[in-house]
Amino acid sequence: MKLLDEFKTFAMKGNVVDMAVGVIIGGAFGKIVTSLVNDLIMPLVGMACGGVDFTKLSYKLAEGEDGAVLNYGQFLQNVFDFLIIAICIFFFIKLINAFNKKKEEAPAAPPAPSKEEVLLTEIRDLLKNK
Repeated sequence: MKLLDEFKTFAMKGNVVDMAVGVIIGGAFGKIVTSLVNDLIMPLVGMACGGVDFTKLSYKLAEGEDGAVLNYGQFLQNVFDFLIIAICIFFFIKLINAFNKKKEEAPAAPPAPSKEEVLLTEIRDLLKNK
Protein backbone atom coordinates (compact mmCIF):
# COMPACT_ATOMS: atom_id res chain seq x y z
CA MET A 1 0.00 0.00 0.00
CA LYS A 2 2.82 2.39 0.87
CA LEU A 3 4.47 1.74 -2.48
CA LEU A 4 1.24 2.60 -4.30
CA ASP A 5 0.93 5.87 -2.35
CA GLU A 6 4.54 6.77 -3.18
CA PHE A 7 3.88 6.08 -6.86
CA LYS A 8 0.74 8.27 -6.82
CA THR A 9 2.70 11.10 -5.22
CA PHE A 10 5.46 10.73 -7.82
CA ALA A 11 3.09 10.46 -10.79
CA MET A 12 0.97 13.44 -9.80
CA LYS A 13 3.86 15.85 -9.36
CA GLY A 14 3.74 18.69 -11.86
CA ASN A 15 7.03 17.82 -13.56
CA VAL A 16 6.01 14.26 -14.38
CA VAL A 17 2.65 15.31 -15.76
CA ASP A 18 4.29 18.11 -17.78
CA MET A 19 6.83 15.64 -19.12
CA ALA A 20 4.07 13.21 -20.15
CA VAL A 21 2.22 15.97 -22.00
CA GLY A 22 5.50 16.97 -23.68
CA VAL A 23 6.13 13.39 -24.84
CA ILE A 24 2.63 13.10 -26.31
CA ILE A 25 2.86 16.45 -28.09
CA GLY A 26 6.38 15.59 -29.25
CA GLY A 27 5.14 12.32 -30.78
CA ALA A 28 2.41 14.13 -32.66
CA PHE A 29 4.87 16.82 -33.77
CA GLY A 30 7.23 14.10 -34.99
CA LYS A 31 4.47 12.69 -37.22
CA ILE A 32 3.82 16.13 -38.67
CA VAL A 33 7.52 16.66 -39.40
CA THR A 34 7.81 13.19 -40.92
CA SER A 35 4.90 13.96 -43.23
CA LEU A 36 6.43 17.34 -44.08
CA VAL A 37 9.73 15.71 -45.04
CA ASN A 38 8.28 12.65 -46.82
CA ASP A 39 5.41 14.35 -48.63
CA LEU A 40 6.67 17.87 -49.34
CA ILE A 41 10.41 18.42 -48.92
CA MET A 42 11.92 15.21 -50.29
CA PRO A 43 9.81 15.15 -53.48
CA LEU A 44 10.95 18.73 -54.18
CA VAL A 45 14.58 17.83 -53.45
CA GLY A 46 14.23 14.72 -55.61
CA MET A 47 12.77 16.77 -58.46
CA ALA A 48 15.63 19.26 -58.16
CA CYS A 49 18.08 16.33 -58.34
CA GLY A 50 16.64 15.04 -61.60
CA GLY A 51 13.55 13.13 -60.48
CA VAL A 52 15.22 10.97 -57.83
CA ASP A 53 12.94 9.15 -55.35
CA PHE A 54 15.01 9.10 -52.18
CA THR A 55 12.98 6.30 -50.59
CA LYS A 56 14.12 3.92 -53.33
CA LEU A 57 17.83 4.75 -53.11
CA SER A 58 19.67 1.64 -52.02
CA TYR A 59 22.83 -0.35 -52.53
CA LYS A 60 22.88 -4.15 -52.82
CA LEU A 61 25.71 -5.67 -50.85
CA ALA A 62 25.28 -9.15 -52.28
CA GLU A 63 23.72 -10.48 -55.48
CA GLY A 64 20.56 -12.53 -55.43
CA GLU A 65 17.10 -12.13 -53.97
CA ASP A 66 18.23 -12.67 -50.38
CA GLY A 67 21.22 -10.31 -50.59
CA ALA A 68 21.65 -7.60 -47.99
CA VAL A 69 20.57 -4.12 -49.06
CA LEU A 70 21.56 -0.74 -47.63
CA ASN A 71 18.54 1.59 -47.87
CA TYR A 72 20.45 4.84 -47.60
CA GLY A 73 17.63 6.88 -49.14
CA GLN A 74 15.39 6.17 -46.17
CA PHE A 75 18.29 7.06 -43.90
CA LEU A 76 18.63 10.45 -45.65
CA GLN A 77 14.93 11.13 -45.07
CA ASN A 78 15.31 10.30 -41.39
CA VAL A 79 18.27 12.67 -41.16
CA PHE A 80 16.11 15.44 -42.66
CA ASP A 81 13.39 14.60 -40.10
CA PHE A 82 15.89 14.90 -37.28
CA LEU A 83 17.35 18.18 -38.54
CA ILE A 84 13.95 19.83 -38.88
CA ILE A 85 12.87 18.68 -35.41
CA ALA A 86 16.19 19.83 -33.93
CA ILE A 87 15.87 23.26 -35.55
CA CYS A 88 12.28 23.65 -34.31
CA ILE A 89 13.26 22.66 -30.77
CA PHE A 90 16.22 25.06 -30.90
CA PHE A 91 14.00 28.00 -31.85
CA PHE A 92 11.34 27.01 -29.31
CA ILE A 93 13.90 26.86 -26.48
CA LYS A 94 15.37 30.16 -27.68
CA LEU A 95 11.89 31.73 -27.50
CA ILE A 96 11.30 30.35 -23.99
CA ASN A 97 14.69 31.67 -22.85
CA ALA A 98 13.87 35.12 -24.26
CA PHE A 99 10.61 35.20 -22.28
CA ASN A 100 12.39 34.07 -19.11
CA LYS A 101 15.10 36.69 -19.61
CA LYS A 102 12.48 39.45 -19.85
CA LYS A 103 10.94 38.24 -16.60
CA GLU A 104 14.34 38.33 -14.89
CA GLU A 105 15.14 41.81 -16.22
CA ALA A 106 11.91 43.31 -14.89
CA PRO A 107 12.95 45.63 -12.07
CA ALA A 108 11.93 44.48 -8.65
CA ALA A 109 9.79 46.81 -6.59
CA PRO A 110 11.86 48.73 -4.09
CA PRO A 111 11.53 47.34 -0.58
CA ALA A 112 9.13 49.13 1.70
CA PRO A 113 10.86 51.50 4.12
CA SER A 114 11.29 50.29 7.65
CA LYS A 115 9.31 51.82 10.51
CA GLU A 116 12.38 53.77 11.61
CA GLU A 117 12.81 55.29 8.14
CA VAL A 118 9.14 56.28 8.01
CA LEU A 119 9.40 57.90 11.44
CA LEU A 120 12.59 59.75 10.54
CA THR A 121 10.99 60.98 7.30
CA GLU A 122 8.00 62.31 9.25
CA ILE A 123 10.30 64.08 11.73
CA ARG A 124 12.30 65.61 8.88
CA ASP A 125 9.11 66.86 7.17
CA LEU A 126 7.83 68.37 10.44
CA LEU A 127 11.12 70.16 10.99
CA LYS A 128 11.04 71.57 7.44
CA ASN A 129 7.55 72.98 8.00
CA LYS A 130 8.53 74.89 11.16
